[in-house]
Amino acid sequence: MYPRRMVRQALRLGLVVTLIVLAVSACGGRGQAESTVIRDGDEADQIRDIEHQRLRALVEADMDVARQLHADDFQLITPFGDALSKEEYLGTVASGDIDYLVWKPDAIEVRLSGDMAVLRYSSRIEIVVGGQRIPPGNYWHTDYYEKRNGRWQAVWSQATEMQ
Repeated sequence: MYPRRMVRQALRLGLVVTLIVLAVSACGGRGQAESTVIRDGDEADQIRDIEHQRLRALVEADMDVARQLHADDFQLITPFGDALSKEEYLGTVASGDIDYLVWKPDAIEVRLSGDMAVLRYSSRIEIVVGGQRIPPGNYWHTDYYEKRNGRWQAVWSQATEMQ
């Protein structure tokens, strides 16, 4: 048979796991009713289209479109770990210090809840930063959007290089 100590530890561990599962269910259960992973649908497709417009504006350095699609309090966390405000980021794109040559996203997943959406996708990017061409690479992107005054805008963006 099993020693009593092992049985008690197993029971305690089972109790802890059960409590964690119940706590997560209680917190996540309410959120699940409001938050859904969406792969298809009008609003999710609209958000994907906006992300494609945003990427195209950055590649083409179309600052009028880029400014409309980024919230005033936008912040980018670069693959190098730098945090850039909207003005810092779009300013470097406008000046050519950041020059996107190619930004080709794969399928964009959307998680939507009310006036908030999170996008996640991988992409292939070719870029010149500060006059130095960075070798083409693959990146993960997580973007947080909010619907403000009836239109979706990127609020936070983070990119991570894939190894």
